[in-house]
Amino acid sequence: MNKTFADQVIAFNENLTYTGDLPEGFEVLNPYLDNPETMVVMQKFYHKYYNDSSKRKFMIGINPSRHGAGVTGVPFTDTKRLESVCGIQMKSARTHEVSSVFMYDMIADYGGAEDFYKNIYINSPFPLAIVRKTKTGWLNANYYDDKKLFESVKGFMIDSLKKHISLNLDTSEVFILGKKNADFISKLNQEAKLFDKMTVLEHPRYIQQYKSKEKQLYIDKYMLALKK
Repeated sequence: MNKTFADQVIAFNENLTYTGDLPEGFEVLNPYLDNPETMVVMQKFYHKYYNDSSKRKFMIGINPSRHGAGVTGVPFTDTKRLESVCGIQMKSARTHEVSSVFMYDMIADYGGAEDFYKNIYINSPFPLAIVRKTKTGWLNANYYDDKKLFESVKGFMIDSLKKHISLNLDTSEVFILGKKNADFISKLNQEAKLFDKMTVLEHPRYIQQYKSKEKQLYIDKYMLALKK
């Protein structure tokens, strides 16, 4: 029996470990090991929306935040949207994540979660949360915040992207969230020849934080890119 898209994503997440080096002051958090309920809600989500073998477009974030996918195991989805939009309740955590707000407003415009996820798969080149030690505690970090960090995780990122592509993703055009993210993914792409064309969209966090008055313009931009 052929495995569905959902089965393959779940298997990818179940086997997700980062064992490589990291520069001093950085740590990787694995939501699936930190909270058993994360594994349960992630499985419910993929079984609900990805239980087929259809080809999908690939949208690439940066790396999960510890309040979004770092808790739910679902990219750009905090516990609020997981429950209110996807109908999946998470009892052990309550999170609100700004990127998730934009993402689900955009998904509503697209036609709703079922339509959106039927056509599009979202993940990150580095699919685990990264945190950096500061004087006040641990804060979210992006894989490109530090040159040594990027060099450390680069091979793992190429490997992860290849695994995602093997799920049956369309590589003729990839949708990258965030301009800085796109600069780094284009380096990976030059090296590993993963995608034919890269389309860059503003990152949901940037839109929500700095451009919220023009939010509809950005949603329209996403629609033009994704619906052609």
